[in-house]
Amino acid sequence: MTTQPLLFFVDRVSTWAGKVSAWLIIALMLAVCVEVFKRYILNAPTAWIFDLNNFLYGGLFMLCGAYTLAQDGHVRGDFLYGNFRPRTQAALDLSLYFLFFLPGVLALLYAGWDYAGLSWRINEHSNVTANGPPVYHFKTVIPVAGALVLLQGLAEIVRCVVCLKTGLWPERLKDVEEIDVVGEQLAQSEFVDEQARRMAIEKAAQIHEAAEKRGVSDAIEIQREARGDQGRS
Repeated sequence: MTTQPLLFFVDRVSTWAGKVSAWLIIALMLAVCVEVFKRYILNAPTAWIFDLNNFLYGGLFMLCGAYTLAQDGHVRGDFLYGNFRPRTQAALDLSLYFLFFLPGVLALLYAGWDYAGLSWRINEHSNVTANGPPVYHFKTVIPVAGALVLLQGLAEIVRCVVCLKTGLWPERLKDVEEIDVVGEQLAQSEFVDEQARRMAIEKAAQIHEAAEKRGVSDAIEIQREARGDQGRS
């Protein structure tokens, strides 16, 4: 069994968790809008709205961590990193995963499990306001988010190992979906013939392949060439 289906499965789990938790931002927006109306129009503020806002925003922030890692969206020093060869990138990533990522996430998972368990045992409620809402549900999010990030991090470590062996980064689920989206959008266009559609999909695949093989700078160069071809056509 190849590792690619397993990596795609972990990507799907992280993507699903991120997209589901993203709806918390809608709940947070509605809570803030309702509270503003109650506070300034009806003069009837809600005592526990501050706690609710913290729960919603904190849950969103934590549960989207694995999704961001699956999208390769965390901040890094791309000024240098993007010009490295894939094997150099993989070696650097792998060392940092073992030095910082795994110890930090394992500590978060261990402490979060104990933190949430204690909160459930004592039936903990918020003390910010009188008769504050329960917080044990929110604290349960800590170990859940830690487990999701750890799972995605293990997938990233496998990607580093594969890249060290082959010299190429394994595909991410988002890369496959992006190329599929290009094909779907062009298929629905009335102004692009079959040959131009095929060339555009090939160019998108070449950009992705160049980013895997040689780095970001070469991928940008191919993208410029693709734009030039479109302009001439």
